[in-house]
Amino acid sequence: MNYVLSYDVGTTGVKSCLFSIDGEIRLIGGEYCTYGLYILDNGGAEQDDKEWWNAIIRTTKGLISKTGVSPDEIVGISFCSQMQGLVLVDRDGKPLRRPMSYMDQRAGEVMRQTEQFGLCVAGVNWRMLLKSMIVTHAASTSVKDPLWKYKWVQKNEPGLFSKVYKWLDVKEYFICRMTGECIMTPDSAYSTFLYDSRKGKNCWSKKLCRMYGVEYEHLPRIIGCDEVAGGLLPEVARELGLKAGTPVYGGGGDATLIGIGAGATKLGDTHVYWGTSGWVGTVIDRQLVDINAMIAGIVGAQDDLYNYFAEMETAGKCFEWVKDHMVMDEINIYLQKKDVTDSVEKEYTSLYDYMSKVVAQVPAGSNGVIFTPWLHGNRCPFEDPAAAGMFFNIRLETGKRDMLRAVLEGICFHLRWMLECQDNKTKTSDTLRFVGGGALSEVTCQMLADITGKTVETVKLSKDVGAVGAALLVAEDLKKIPDLGYANELVSLDRTYFPDSTSKEVYDTNYEVFRKLYESNKKNFRKLNG
Repeated sequence: MNYVLSYDVGTTGVKSCLFSIDGEIRLIGGEYCTYGLYILDNGGAEQDDKEWWNAIIRTTKGLISKTGVSPDEIVGISFCSQMQGLVLVDRDGKPLRRPMSYMDQRAGEVMRQTEQFGLCVAGVNWRMLLKSMIVTHAASTSVKDPLWKYKWVQKNEPGLFSKVYKWLDVKEYFICRMTGECIMTPDSAYSTFLYDSRKGKNCWSKKLCRMYGVEYEHLPRIIGCDEVAGGLLPEVARELGLKAGTPVYGGGGDATLIGIGAGATKLGDTHVYWGTSGWVGTVIDRQLVDINAMIAGIVGAQDDLYNYFAEMETAGKCFEWVKDHMVMDEINIYLQKKDVTDSVEKEYTSLYDYMSKVVAQVPAGSNGVIFTPWLHGNRCPFEDPAAAGMFFNIRLETGKRDMLRAVLEGICFHLRWMLECQDNKTKTSDTLRFVGGGALSEVTCQMLADITGKTVETVKLSKDVGAVGAALLVAEDLKKIPDLGYANELVSLDRTYFPDSTSKEVYDTNYEVFRKLYESNKKNFRKLNG
């Protein structure tokens, strides 16, 4: 048998999965381990590389022990990972500081000094914007982009910056740790906004490096997502309980591989992801960009295809917040006598099921309560790190159950908003492939169908689609499948949800108000959080 070891590296934990790739992509087993996310007072968001690595060791050993699979039968190691992090390493591949998360937004002043001067379009100097658009078909318009994290370190930690050897993203750090090789895949490179994505180029742009003041030698070599970066080092193999020399692939970011693992791989396919963050992705064959709505056709793992990508910062994180701050005491979860303390994953699943049951008892529209899911700022269709969540239209008769349902509806309203923005440039599919933790709830799936007016399909391995996508990269390289487009035929559907027109009127009314809440409050957000 041939097995692939896939690491799904998320914001709050890593899930290590073993897949059989002989004839079909079949999940053999998975192990999950959490780590910290450290939010700083200055807008910083960091993680600990030692916690990351300990989670990799623990889950790898646990997975091998639980499944009984021989390390000799593992033909490849691959990754699906959170993106737009910043890991600066020295010549020995060791991080020089704690990795900066994609959520880090402390570089606002550096960004303003670098590109927000003179005549600006979408907050970027028009000359810089034009140069970037020509080379990358996009531009860095968010303070959370890794470019500004790099520039923040350059300005504020010069002693540390002088020791930098390479600039890596999250999965690239793990690849470096496992193989000693510093690489980036095209999707990670593209997310730096320093990658020349024009046909025939596909390389780092020296012109953009000069424009932004980035040291070109800090950028690693670029390899394909389905290419081998190197073999597993002997000392690392011993640490993980694996075979030395096992091929380690480039893998891909979550924005790249979740759609593939969901089977949304054909031109025009649209998938919706609802995890810690959330997004809408549509497969396109040219690099579209909507600079006003902050949507771009990003480079992915499929040749000549792109993912028209719209992101929201907090989706499932909003439900985690409401669980922690409103649910535990109000709906008496402890009376259910469920063991929710063993792991975050088990806790999330059992609580999510229970909370969904409670939400189902509240009518569509949450009795007029509306929630904005901007708990850590927002990216699309407006970029504003000062934006925040709110409950709107609370009255004496409002209960916490109304507010709980409003959180889910608010997330769905925002997803609808991004779908409509995508429809301005391309056509999203009439059927949405819905994946991630949010897709585990029948209530949420039906809600998404009702609010968007689209048919919603879920898949059987909804929470593991990123790891599935990573395994498919190896399967493609080893000729186990013809190409990644074949994923659509390998991914098994679970359920289909059709929109119910009976709730359309109330949802449309609430959505109309939801759309106006940011514009009405952006000055207030800036006063309080700017």
